[in-house]
Amino acid sequence: MKKKILFLFTVFLLSINSVFAQINYAPDEQININVYEKISPAIVAIEAQVSDGISAGTGCVVSPDGLILTGSHVVENYKNIEVTTANGQTYKAKLVAQMGKNKDLALIKINPQKALQTVSFGDSETVKVGQKVLSIGNPFGFSNTLTQGIISRIDYVKNRFQTDAAINPGCSGGPLINSTGEVIGISQSIYNPDHNISNIGIGFAIPSNEAIKFIASVDKKKIAESANNK
Repeated sequence: MKKKILFLFTVFLLSINSVFAQINYAPDEQININVYEKISPAIVAIEAQVSDGISAGTGCVVSPDGLILTGSHVVENYKNIEVTTANGQTYKAKLVAQMGKNKDLALIKINPQKALQTVSFGDSETVKVGQKVLSIGNPFGFSNTLTQGIISRIDYVKNRFQTDAAINPGCSGGPLINSTGEVIGISQSIYNPDHNISNIGIGFAIPSNEAIKFIASVDKKKIAESANNK
């Protein structure tokens, strides 16, 4: 009798495990999950002490030794910069290079304890209006938040992507990502005609090709100096 009960209980457990193993996500959900799991370890939170308080933003790790891309307005007029990686480690960062407000890109450098995961860039020239995009950032301090939307418009004059993926304070410098997990833009700003600081469905991102050019233009000696100047 005891053996029969044990056998039935074992069969029950196996059937329960089989049910859970067969849980399926919708194709669109699985894309979001895959992209998030691929990219989020390479996204950091940034806090810069500036003249009028604290500037918070997001960054993309672009080299395993701790080179990070963000928005220049995140670290503008900084006194101290702190970076928190996806695993919760916090590091002091040094400003390596930055561009003006029109480009709004900056590189900062930390010295991590071990090699970091990095993002990969896509070709922003291939981006189309209507294309699905995902955004990862640290809105209002809620780290590694994922949102989704589409490319709503391409501003060819100002060279900006417009998107309805939610971008809020703290997301600046974070990635706008395509469905294959490539960074196609760097979140920059939101449109707020009523002076509301929250997202209203109109956000802007700098095309990834601009970021690629910027990173390539930075003197490697300057990066090395930042790494050595702890």
